[in-house]
Amino acid sequence: MPLPFDPSRARAIAETALGAARAAGASYADVRAIGQETESVAVKNEEISELGRNHDFGFGVRVIADGAWGFASCSRLSESEGPRIASEAVAIARASASCRAAPVVLAPEHAHRAVWRTPFEQDPFSVPVSEKLDLLFRISRALRRRKEIRVAHAEIQLKRKRQIFVSSEGADIDQYLLRTGAGYVAMATDDQDMQARSFPASHGGQWMCRGWELVGELRQLENCERVADEATALLAAPVCPAGKRDLILDGSQIALQIHESCGHPTELDRVLGTEANYAGTSFLTPEKLGRFAYGSRHVTITADSTIPGGLATVAFDDEGVTAQHWPLVLAGTFAGYLTSRETAASIGEPRSRGAMRADGWSRLPIIRMPNISLEPETGTLDDLIADTRDGIYMETNRSWSIDQRRIEFQFGTEIAWEVKDGRRGRILKRPVYRGKTPEFWGACDAVCGPGAWRLWGVGNCGKGEPPQTAEMSHGAAPARFRGVEIGGAS
Repeated sequence: MPLPFDPSRARAIAETALGAARAAGASYADVRAIGQETESVAVKNEEISELGRNHDFGFGVRVIADGAWGFASCSRLSESEGPRIASEAVAIARASASCRAAPVVLAPEHAHRAVWRTPFEQDPFSVPVSEKLDLLFRISRALRRRKEIRVAHAEIQLKRKRQIFVSSEGADIDQYLLRTGAGYVAMATDDQDMQARSFPASHGGQWMCRGWELVGELRQLENCERVADEATALLAAPVCPAGKRDLILDGSQIALQIHESCGHPTELDRVLGTEANYAGTSFLTPEKLGRFAYGSRHVTITADSTIPGGLATVAFDDEGVTAQHWPLVLAGTFAGYLTSRETAASIGEPRSRGAMRADGWSRLPIIRMPNISLEPETGTLDDLIADTRDGIYMETNRSWSIDQRRIEFQFGTEIAWEVKDGRRGRILKRPVYRGKTPEFWGACDAVCGPGAWRLWGVGNCGKGEPPQTAEMSHGAAPARFRGVEIGGAS
């Protein structure tokens, strides 16, 4: 089932707008013409709770004129709209120039001409809705075999996007992106409490840039009994006790820790203060680059827009810069930023890292996280637990909070287990842990190996005003942190 988007017509519209922007006096211009489609299928307690498919089409024109940025967009893919939108973008740039601090300078980038597609085996949009609903109904029934499970919610979310990018420097890039997501949550209640367990992760499950084959690999039905049992067991479990303990986190929680305490603070626009209102700035200021002790020697964190299956895996960002792989933290030392062409030039870097993305045709690209991962070391989760005398193992995010500079944080998970003398013991509910970013990562003394490592998708990262949503993945294996402040939420 093809996306109803004609790339030839979209390119003609983009070229018309590009020519009009140059004729109006833009020193630089680029145009993104986009067609996008989403599908949502969800079941709650064996009833359909969501079923829909949406389309979105349009184009945006970004220009530099008189040394300042201008942007305008249109929801009508029409060649007649190209000159009007381009002229509007140039007029906005000239108005902005009256209050700019310095003229915009872009780091150089080759003018790429390419076509790229997300690799996949089976198009999820071609799978009948009846097949999707059948799977979700089966999951719901399996979860509700336990009488304590009062709510069982299962969902499938699909997204595909075709984007044509052209620039006044000669770039011409055609990309097709496909994203598939699925997951469920079981909510158990009694007269005193309500507890939830999610699979394979919370907040919508697992997302990847793959096709329908991902849904089969998740083994959702095979895990329903365990998930329902754990949700029920949490009702009678004691609250996680407070104190300083060794902490083991599962990969999905490590993924969120990476996102909040490494991904966001390495966005260079936050560092430079051009992004501050939405979720704050950053403590990773430029004088720290290459010198600051972000974590222990076990902590190497990399950014990667090329890794197969990642939600932020592309061939080019929304400025036409090629996808790359680079370190943000190298053996504990802060080593790199997420940059755009403009911010790279402002700190003297030779080129952008390709971190610019927009959530659609009607938004300016801004610096967004690519896929960011904690590199694995050795061993399994069982090995890590066997090596821990007195600690807590936490799994599956429940809540998060972090300050405006990304230093002090508190996170909660759905479930925890006490670890005593190398064995997993009793279940604990409402566990939380807190700390300061450099101290927390400095306390990391072990990361499990490649066999325990996987990419975890984040499908709803917010940034910018007006707000934009972006998707990215974080690779992680379970890891241990010594002497962390732990407690239980009330």
